[in-house]
Amino acid sequence: MGTSWYEEWFCTEEYTLLYGHRDETEARSWARSIVERAQLAPGARVLDMACGRGRHARAFRDLGLNVHGVDLSQRSIEEARAKVPGATFDVHDMREVFAIEAFDLVVCLFSSLGYTDDPADDEAIMRTAITALKPGGLFVLDFMNTIKVQQELVPEENVVRADTDFALRRSIVDGRIVKEIVVQRAGRERRFEEHVRLYRREDLVSMVLRSGANLEGLTDGPPMTPFDPLRSDRCVLWARKPE
Repeated sequence: MGTSWYEEWFCTEEYTLLYGHRDETEARSWARSIVERAQLAPGARVLDMACGRGRHARAFRDLGLNVHGVDLSQRSIEEARAKVPGATFDVHDMREVFAIEAFDLVVCLFSSLGYTDDPADDEAIMRTAITALKPGGLFVLDFMNTIKVQQELVPEENVVRADTDFALRRSIVDGRIVKEIVVQRAGRERRFEEHVRLYRREDLVSMVLRSGANLEGLTDGPPMTPFDPLRSDRCVLWARKPE
């Protein structure tokens, strides 16, 4: 079986370069907004699903929370461990159950689902999140606002980061946004792709409800203003596990 696009792409230096503008300041804003809205006390246990290199985990830790991050990428987890002492990190496929009733808060940020061809995988991610929560715990899911993404899609874009040129080509194919990435660096060309399913707000809400949680709200983020399908950049779902 071949390597999935996300297993290859997320482990590369090129990925880090392209998305490096998503910095620690942004992560702190996300963490602070979530903690304030959730009214979490210091020492509360947080599971950061698809934690990447740990920028959100560090922000939560700096707010006094007990943070555990999981990600499929071994390289990302190694970097997170080095960058965020005091937090715990594991390589883990978030489609598989990680913990049972162990966390006060579970977050899944930066559109970290919709990567595979099978929507059942995303249903599994929702169940994993809710299973990991203590009764009464909160799940926060951050996804792109599909309506706005479709309306404002930029078909072609060229980006330069340091000594690396990125040619980006975006299209919508069979309900998925497909980004083709051609990287030119030191005379070498590499090609990557991203595929993310265009879940509507209604799709995400339905999945959360089927997981057994209760929907508490929909916001943009950050700041956590009410969700507006025509103006919001993000679609953030707040769901509570029943007591």
